[in-house]
Amino acid sequence: MSSSAIEQCLGHVFKDAALLRQALTHRSYGATHNERLEFLGDAVLSCVVAALLLERYPQMDEGDLSRLRSNLVKQQTLYEIAQSIGLSPHVLLGDGELKSGGAKRPSILSDCLEALLGAVYRDGGFAAAEASVRRLYQPVLEHVDPDTLGKDAKTLLQEFLQGLKLPLPAYAVVATHGAAHSQVFEVQCSIPKLDIQVLGSGATRRAAEQTAARAALALAQNAASLLKQRSPRASKASAAAGKPSDDPTALVRAA
Repeated sequence: MSSSAIEQCLGHVFKDAALLRQALTHRSYGATHNERLEFLGDAVLSCVVAALLLERYPQMDEGDLSRLRSNLVKQQTLYEIAQSIGLSPHVLLGDGELKSGGAKRPSILSDCLEALLGAVYRDGGFAAAEASVRRLYQPVLEHVDPDTLGKDAKTLLQEFLQGLKLPLPAYAVVATHGAAHSQVFEVQCSIPKLDIQVLGSGATRRAAEQTAARAALALAQNAASLLKQRSPRASKASAAAGKPSDDPTALVRAA
């Protein structure tokens, strides 16, 4: 990808080509590097993404807007955008960073993308930088699920079960392996009403709980989907037993 192709991805043609080169320059390459531009780009990005979310979700409260923004400007999201525009081959790195695979490192690519946005701001002002952010984030926002983005697996599982009016899951450590400094925890997540018991492992109890919750959520969602497909028969069985048809535990038993 040439400099002109980078400009096309950003939707901005630089009047000062030196700014573009600086934005692409890692500190390992030379004294004129991109860290100050990254600092500026980070602020511009946060502001524009906040405005985009206000436009897109006019009824959303501040807490959920903050959650979405945090996840849209985090390193992983920036890294994925940088990959999508083919940025990696054009980052200028010192020999050591180049040999160690720095051109593919998420931290370097995400910082470089922020620096590019800072360079656009310096070269063309806020309106130009805003246009670049909108251009880069349009495909990202099209695939955002505001109900799940940024929520961990335990939270998503809890909300899913609450939606079914079922009790919260229970977590229990069933085993630990390894030495004290490198333990692996095994945690069981149980949802008795759906007859679900799954195990998850991780380097910490919390990580193991998240792994187990993720697996349990997939099973619970699948069970709920099957119940919906079979709900006419389940409803008849519930009615015959004198139970309300919207009782999820009755649906589980009838199925």
